[in-house]
Amino acid sequence: MEDLENTAPVVAVTMGDPAGIGPEIIAGAWSDFFACDRSDASNAFPLPKTRPFVFGDPEMIERGAKIRGVDVKIQPVSATELPNVAQRYADAAGPGVVPVVPCCSPDVASVEIGKISPEGGDAAFRSLNRAIDLALDGAVDALVTAPLHKESLNLAGHKYPGHTEILAERCGTRDFGMALYLGPCRAIESPTGLGVVHVTLHTSMRKALEDVSTPNVYEKIGLIRRFMTTILDREPRIGVCALNCHAGDGGLFGDEEIRVIAPAVEEARRDGAVVAGPFPSDTLFLDAKNGLYDGIVAIYHDQGHIAVKMLDMFAAVNVALGLPIIRTSVAHGTAFNIAGKGIATTKSLIEAVRVAALFAAKRKTP
Repeated sequence: MEDLENTAPVVAVTMGDPAGIGPEIIAGAWSDFFACDRSDASNAFPLPKTRPFVFGDPEMIERGAKIRGVDVKIQPVSATELPNVAQRYADAAGPGVVPVVPCCSPDVASVEIGKISPEGGDAAFRSLNRAIDLALDGAVDALVTAPLHKESLNLAGHKYPGHTEILAERCGTRDFGMALYLGPCRAIESPTGLGVVHVTLHTSMRKALEDVSTPNVYEKIGLIRRFMTTILDREPRIGVCALNCHAGDGGLFGDEEIRVIAPAVEEARRDGAVVAGPFPSDTLFLDAKNGLYDGIVAIYHDQGHIAVKMLDMFAAVNVALGLPIIRTSVAHGTAFNIAGKGIATTKSLIEAVRVAALFAAKRKTP
């Protein structure tokens, strides 16, 4: 048992924007993070133990605990302890103790719940970057991010569309994407889950149309193929969405399917991918729900997000693909409208920690 505890993945959880629900769902889910070794009869994957800790502001996490009404001790952790984090947190964290690495400026104390502010955006940015440092150094095995608010982030002078783009820049990669992963659940027939990657992400619809290219579609087929292969240990079955309604109906409603998407599918097939499309997204997602596909390539943000969240929003996990580090996140936002009320669900955060731990454990396995 001692060896198991010492090899359990170390998972860094970032606070997100303190004006949102991040601090309260971290506090509310804390005891569940230590139940990640429990196997569910409906789940195809045994879930490993974890050793979690938080990057953020201790007072904000304390505020979250009070909102949630949970009895946990917030334990600030000196930055000098971080190089040996894997050893130090084995005994420091527990269901009743939340180790927090202070990352924020004193201005974070002024952040009001449910309010957009540069202070909140800066706190989220600092917490994320400190965690990325440790992940890149190999001191932590996986990174899980609570939601940040994009307007607050930009007000603080950090001009990024969101988490994924910050992570890609810090990791020095241009071949990246964001996927939503829906693990085994009652919403889908697949016993191994469904992954959905997006060709275009945080941009306007007009710009998204300009960014749809054969190389981009081909790249995202490769990303979802590698991601789902890690989960399945076999070649995944991938479906590619059309851009236009009815997949363009032979060019009547647009010819992007013929000119842009189909060539990418054919190129991926020549590489050995089991991939089909482009298909209308309404029928493709129905087929995936019924277990016919392991992965889907959505052409734009809402095409993938709406479908997955209609299936089971809070079972979904946001996964950054193409990075040298493991990063998962919740599949929802800061929820300023309900922040501070203690009613936000912790389900997506718990699933994000479980999925991160699963991937980390797979990497540790020879």
